[in-house]
Amino acid sequence: MQIRASGLQSEAAGAGALPFRQSLGRIGSLEVRLARSFREVKMAQRLRYQVFYEEMSAIADAQTMATRRDADPYDAFCDHLLVVDHSMMKRNKLGRLKPEIVGTYRLLRQEIADQRGGFYTSGEFDIQRLIDANPGKRFLELGRSCVLKPYRNKKTVELLWHGIWSYILMHKIDVMIGCASIEGTNPDAIADQLAFLHHNARAPEDWRAAALPERYVEMNRLPAERVNPKEALRALPPLVKGYLRLGAFIGDGAVVDHQFGTTDVLIIMPVSELNARYVNYYGADASRYAA
Repeated sequence: MQIRASGLQSEAAGAGALPFRQSLGRIGSLEVRLARSFREVKMAQRLRYQVFYEEMSAIADAQTMATRRDADPYDAFCDHLLVVDHSMMKRNKLGRLKPEIVGTYRLLRQEIADQRGGFYTSGEFDIQRLIDANPGKRFLELGRSCVLKPYRNKKTVELLWHGIWSYILMHKIDVMIGCASIEGTNPDAIADQLAFLHHNARAPEDWRAAALPERYVEMNRLPAERVNPKEALRALPPLVKGYLRLGAFIGDGAVVDHQFGTTDVLIIMPVSELNARYVNYYGADASRYAA
């Protein structure tokens, strides 16, 4: 599936979309914005390959190995949030200097997912149950998050979330969902982390969605009294801890993803439940890092 090089968002954005050249925030040389061309999406895919396949333990098929890009059909109709570093300029194939892409998030709105066969997350979790239980609410899927290793710091993460918050406000999003990964495919080896999430962050019934029955992995692997909360929290990936700080819930059951070498949990973040401290920090109008 291919994306037109000009007007990347024309297919996915629809009415009320963010102008694709609009900056969503800036701190020093770092800027957060949406991808502006298929070329930039390919650069984001190369960043994802570097993190998921070279640094982590994802298993590449022949196509992925040949292109050295993490790509799937969803890339063609998602919006791609980027953090770019204007102090690190690279010359592209056309000889133009472009800032390096150092962080990315993939964003898929419900109206686009409905037109394209559903959310990526629905391959692991029963998302439709959650949507049906909350009629009239607008869902946004977050996925494929990664940051280049030297940029894994507070500044880059804050810019990514500033961009997401701007996007949420522009598109009047009510609920964020997505898979978050814990490294490893042996649930028993990460039993303390899974049990901690089950006992401390499980979604209330009206916000709960479960892993698909054929992929369901029990998270309640240890009784609450046997879980050391501090150690379990320390062991969780930074992204999962970040979601919890924002006020996210965790779905019912996990899923082992052998291709990526991870165990996935479902993140559910109703905008109405977001931690007020973070909303105030970024600004009710996403003005904190406005460019």
